[in-house]
Amino acid sequence: MPFIEIKDVSADQEGFFYRLTDAQLRSKQEPGKGIFIAEGPRVIHTALDAGYTPLSLLMRRKFIDGLGREIISKCGDIPVFTGDDEDLAEWTGFQLQRSWALCAMKRPPVRTVEDVIRDARRVVVLEGINEPSNVGAIFRSAAALGTDAVLLTPTCCDPLHRRSVRVCMGSIFMVPWAWTSDDEGFRALKENGFLTVGMALRNDSTVLNDPELIHAPRVAVFLGTEDSGLTDETIRQCDRIVKIPMAHNIDSLNVAAAAAVAMWELRVRD
Repeated sequence: MPFIEIKDVSADQEGFFYRLTDAQLRSKQEPGKGIFIAEGPRVIHTALDAGYTPLSLLMRRKFIDGLGREIISKCGDIPVFTGDDEDLAEWTGFQLQRSWALCAMKRPPVRTVEDVIRDARRVVVLEGINEPSNVGAIFRSAAALGTDAVLLTPTCCDPLHRRSVRVCMGSIFMVPWAWTSDDEGFRALKENGFLTVGMALRNDSTVLNDPELIHAPRVAVFLGTEDSGLTDETIRQCDRIVKIPMAHNIDSLNVAAAAAVAMWELRVRD
């Protein structure tokens, strides 16, 4: 395995790690290159255990002969970039402290909606959620609370965005997911017998713990943008509109928190 010392931070070295904080640049480059960045040892191990292919590593020098040895061994013969902490921070654009290792990995093959919902009983559909931390938190809750699949509209952020992968602690490697258009998602879900449930703050919304919803064989929960929620067209197409009862005149929760409540309340109980 070749070790590459980063000394000239202005050099165009092919490691996929240069200036990672430039979100707009990364979002344009990564899909074309077919890569994503796994940040932190736990996330890297989870991705490797799930069968993802590593392309290159970046690691703080002090961990190469210690905690990083297992990661390096599992990754096989790929380049390992290292250097002084100051040089690594300048090269990536942020301080590597607890996230002392980064791994560039191949993106998985694109999956279809039909493929990921075929055997699912509980599905979450994300519409226009573009904050990576929220998407990551939703995937983490989905894995923890037994949701079988996640669908995302094209207006959502990339679920393999570095921050999303970091926040979900690698849970995205455990939960099947696919991109979907609004029409495709509704058609596939309804053809496969799902009750479609939209979460929205409306006077005619029913409560989330309605027994009909809890005991439905297949349920798909739709969650909208952090600021404006679901679109009117999505609300119109959903079979049920629900909301979480609130106290102290609080009108809503953060979308990731609301998703966790919904996934827990509507979980499969048998």
